[in-house]
Amino acid sequence: MAIFVLVHGAWGGSWGYGPLARELRSAGHEVYVPSLTGLGERAHLAHGGLRLSDHIADVVGLIDCEGLRDIILVGHSYGGMVISGVAALRGTRIRSLIYLDAFLPKDGEMLWDIVDDGTRAMYIENQRQSPGLVQPIFPIPPGRAGRVSGHPLLTLLEPVKLGGEEDAVARRTYVFASASPLGSFAPFRARCTADPAWDVHELPTSHMMWDDDLPGITRILLDDAAKDE
Repeated sequence: MAIFVLVHGAWGGSWGYGPLARELRSAGHEVYVPSLTGLGERAHLAHGGLRLSDHIADVVGLIDCEGLRDIILVGHSYGGMVISGVAALRGTRIRSLIYLDAFLPKDGEMLWDIVDDGTRAMYIENQRQSPGLVQPIFPIPPGRAGRVSGHPLLTLLEPVKLGGEEDAVARRTYVFASASPLGSFAPFRARCTADPAWDVHELPTSHMMWDDDLPGITRILLDDAAKDE
C-alpha cells in the first residue's frame, strides 16, 4: 500500500481530486486530499493576507499530524509551487514527487516570475472586485460553478525557498498536458526531459488532466506506487 497526498491547484479544493482519489483508494492505497486555506470547503477562511508559505504549512501540518512517511506527493498546476516548498521541509518523508501539468519553481522563484505578462495582467484585473483574492482567469466548466473561489494573490508573489530536504526525494515525475492551451508548462517539460533524474510523461489532455484521461493519470500514479512494492 502506498500513501498519496494530492495537492490541488489555484481556485480548487479537495473536491477536484474526487475521481482520482476514488480510483487510488479502490486500488488499495491510502489517499489524503487537503484543501488549502481559503479554498474549497475552507473558502470561508480566505483573506488577502494568505501567502504561499501558509499553503505549504497546510500540507506540512497534514504530514506531521498524521505521522505520514514514504509519501507520494502530487501537485497540480499551482500545487507544484506548494509541493516544492513541502519537499524542502519534509523531503525525508517523501518517496516521490509527481507534478501534474504543474509549476516547477527554482529556488527563490515565485509563480509571478514564471507566467507571462498577459497572465500577470489578468491576476491584477481579476482581483479588483475582491481585493487580494484573484477570481478565476478561465471559464468555469459546468459542475464546478459554486465550488470555485478566489485565490489569494500573495501566494503568487512569495518565492519558494529550496535548499532544504528536497534532495532526499528518490523519484521525480513530470506529466505534461499536451492539448492544454496554457503555455506556462512547456518549459518545465523541456527542463525535466533534459534531466535524467526525471521521468516525463505526456498526455493529450486539457490542463484538468483527469477530466480527459482519468485512466491515464491513474496508471501513472499506480505505476509509481508499484516501484517499491
